[in-house]
Amino acid sequence: MAEEKDNGDAGLLELQKKIKEAFEVFDHESNDTVDVREIGTIIRSLGCCPSEGELHDLIAEVEEEEPTGYIRLETFLPMMVKVLKERRYRPVPEDVLLQAFEVLDTAKGGFLTKEDLVRYMTEEGEPFTQEEMEEMLSAALDPDTNTIQYRDYLAMMVIDEN
Repeated sequence: MAEEKDNGDAGLLELQKKIKEAFEVFDHESNDTVDVREIGTIIRSLGCCPSEGELHDLIAEVEEEEPTGYIRLETFLPMMVKVLKERRYRPVPEDVLLQAFEVLDTAKGGFLTKEDLVRYMTEEGEPFTQEEMEEMLSAALDPDTNTIQYRDYLAMMVIDEN
């Protein structure tokens, strides 16, 4: 039984270490705080994919009573441990993403034009910001054809669950 507890503690310590390391990348002052605007990047770097609404809820959970614009590691760490242990905000499986791209690809050519992707991503559902769109295009767009070869893009962006 003691060995089982040690394994649980080791797993928890490893999880805390992983979260702390991701947090420290953005702790520019080395004072265990990060700009609230970096929290989404930190959470996503840990393999979680919350929607903007879910992200706002997470931030509200760890923000001070009087928001300072900064989040402290001591409040972020327990919240993030809970999120990761509960396996919340899991990424969408690759086959589901592929089906979504195929629905948008009415010509069934295996690609989307830059214009079509921008239109879909900024005018439908939860619209991307211009910054999010530019970030996606920088990774997805084939500069030679000005298209998104979505199978290649999916292979590059899918998070390995192991």
